[in-house]
Amino acid sequence: MSTITAEALSATTLLRFATAGSVDDGKSTLVGRLLHDSKSVLVDQLEAVERASASRGQEAPDLALLTDGLRAEREQGITIDVAYRYFATPRRRFILADTPGHVQYTRNMVTGASTAELTVVLVDARNGVVEQTRRHAAIAALLRVPHVVLAVNKMDLVGYEERVFAAIAEEFTAYATELGVPEVTAIPISALAGDNVVDASPRMDWYGGPTVLEHLETVPVSHDLAHCHARLPVQYVIRPQTAELPDYRGYAGQIASGTFRVGEEVTVLPSGRTSRIAGIDLLGEPVDVAWTTQSVTVLLADDVDVSRGDLIVPSKDAPATTQDVEATVCHVADQPLTVGHRVLLKHGTRTVKALVKDIPSRLTLADLSLHPHPGTLAANDIGRVKIRTAEPLPVDSYADSRRTGSFILIDPADGTTLTAGMVGESFAAPEPVTDSDDDGWDF
Repeated sequence: MSTITAEALSATTLLRFATAGSVDDGKSTLVGRLLHDSKSVLVDQLEAVERASASRGQEAPDLALLTDGLRAEREQGITIDVAYRYFATPRRRFILADTPGHVQYTRNMVTGASTAELTVVLVDARNGVVEQTRRHAAIAALLRVPHVVLAVNKMDLVGYEERVFAAIAEEFTAYATELGVPEVTAIPISALAGDNVVDASPRMDWYGGPTVLEHLETVPVSHDLAHCHARLPVQYVIRPQTAELPDYRGYAGQIASGTFRVGEEVTVLPSGRTSRIAGIDLLGEPVDVAWTTQSVTVLLADDVDVSRGDLIVPSKDAPATTQDVEATVCHVADQPLTVGHRVLLKHGTRTVKALVKDIPSRLTLADLSLHPHPGTLAANDIGRVKIRTAEPLPVDSYADSRRTGSFILIDPADGTTLTAGMVGESFAAPEPVTDSDDDGWDF
């Protein structure tokens, strides 16, 4: 494994990305190749893969086994669960979510891509863009993933033909642009042979763009969340009531977005009560400022009734509370979602009873048309819903905050996750098309 010093790691940025694609498009092989060729595989891991491959009669190591860890995955040769991998190069650190391709496990792709800043969508060069490709593109757009890479895989099986790649890249880019995906980068690859994954391919000298790893290392990633809406979902109320801390009352949670400062006036939602931040504890030590993803305990100047599920926000930037939520959802359960369905809605750390009042439309993936008032959403359907909650909720638009603009619907009978929802407009507005001298894809 490559040696990277602590100083180098601290200087590099972090990219969270996910892989997606249809069954047998080669996602796990791509991830395995990426890890292997970037020297991010430990010796004992590689030896275990070589032994497993040899026992199956394979001459070369099956790099897909580096990510397909479940016994059922290895037996069937498919990815079922989301496999997370952590690796680094001298230029950047990565958290990779290898998501399933089978339509039955689309829910896992939603999970893996929900926190991603980039999604790699694989397409088999022999098959081109298929329905599951469109579904993954729609989910990436719905989750507002800012960067999408189209990896046209198995180019070795189509003779490394440029025209095959160009046709697929043009079709996918047009579709993704219609969905409002802000950036598509198309790369022709062979994960099995290693072409354009880490090293440039001499067999495709007609392609002058980056390899997959080069693009992952250089794509711009913004982690500047200082100007985002500050939100702290309360997870736990801390009251030691000891001799040393008889009056201590702190509100603990992970900051979902933005920055909080001591002395700032805040509002507790949904009650609307206001106070001022008297102190912030981080890892047992007082600090003056805390920001996104830090787990903190906030102390307020006034004795305000705050409990788990409440949301602490700056008073000058408080979201409106509502009992009527309109959102775009991806239905992930086998049982359908219907008008009149009684559910639990989990938003942040708060869970409330809710009722599905209407399903105004369902998205048709083939041509992006809307089927009006379908009355029901089946597994993997994407559609608009209107929900009435039993209690007011402080929700943001998903376009403004991926954390506080999202929710899940839960079956109250058995706790099954039914639906993943994004509040507000469905997709970002498409980028205006400008005249260009290129061939329709991003090199």
